[in-house]
Amino acid sequence: MQTITTTEALAAFCEAAKAEPYVTIDTEFLRERTYWSKLCLIQMALPGKTGEAVLVDPIEGPDMSLEPLYDLFRHEATVKVFHAARQDLEIFFVEGRAFPVPLFDTQVAAMVCGFGEQVGYETLVKKIAREQLDKTSRFTDWSRRPLSDAQKTYAIADVTHLRVIYEWLSAQIEKNGRQKWVEEELAILTDPETYTVRPEEAWLRIKTRTTSGRFLAVVKELARFREDYAQKNNVPRSRVMKDDALLEIASTRPTNAEELGRSRLLLREGRRGDIAEGILAAVKAGMEVKNEDLPKPDLSREQLQVNPALADLLRVLLKAKSESLGVAARLIASASELDAIAAGERDLPSLKGWRLEAFGADALRLCRGEIALSAKGNDVRVVKL
Repeated sequence: MQTITTTEALAAFCEAAKAEPYVTIDTEFLRERTYWSKLCLIQMALPGKTGEAVLVDPIEGPDMSLEPLYDLFRHEATVKVFHAARQDLEIFFVEGRAFPVPLFDTQVAAMVCGFGEQVGYETLVKKIAREQLDKTSRFTDWSRRPLSDAQKTYAIADVTHLRVIYEWLSAQIEKNGRQKWVEEELAILTDPETYTVRPEEAWLRIKTRTTSGRFLAVVKELARFREDYAQKNNVPRSRVMKDDALLEIASTRPTNAEELGRSRLLLREGRRGDIAEGILAAVKAGMEVKNEDLPKPDLSREQLQVNPALADLLRVLLKAKSESLGVAARLIASASELDAIAAGERDLPSLKGWRLEAFGADALRLCRGEIALSAKGNDVRVVKL
């Protein structure tokens, strides 16, 4: 098993990969103690049961450039195959501003081939490759060196079995004519917006039932500070302050260090130094927002007038469609989307792209009274009216 630690060796492997129809890729990383993922290892394998498989070790090779890998990413004649690629792609986008093109994600492909939502790699190895994974190194610290033989064997298995899985799934997708379905999902993974977190929008991810504009203004400024501080200092958001502490501070609105120190939920690090100063400045900024500029809560969901009978019919239709297509129902439409359709909303993911073809078109016909549902035995059928 070759371990690559130099730019020259990486370039040689990537040049060999460019002559192949595809290459399988995976990473090992740590994120528990940082904001940005720390890349610890890259695994790659070429096609064929005995195709070359390598480990690329950026820790053992700190001077190694990943530019040959990014050059391979840009080589469109070779498909880059990942499983559950989102976190891997985020690492490469942050470090090299590069996306693999073309991309194939076996988790996405498996979902449209009837393996359920967010199917795990181990399941695909067992069902498609007919192999068993050694899970003993699953929770290892990949930043520590040297790596043991067991760790290396575990890591390389993430790309060697992936070859069989890719070939089987890609053939199945071509047989079913669902290439467009997969392409639409993969387009999200290669969109820079998927990985761009703007501090000024961070408050939108914080769940609160309070609709006060002033409260939300303070939440917005606190979330902006937390995101900005975490990014610049490469620490987890929770090390700055957790969501419950942020909401508590937005309610109590301390104006000085003494008042901030009374917080029950704020961590010790947040009670002093630049974090404390930033929190107090954020509270002050939130309190100074003009009334006409206060954030407004999104109440559209609460104001939906859902037709419960229609929503139930849509659920039956979705179940019938998902079973006939062999696609996880939740991948097509969520329960909240079905309620929204029943309430008259139309700007929804389930009514666009391949989901419109698979379910949305008939859902709209059902809403317009153009079709009905009938049951025969265990089957539910669509009947045109």
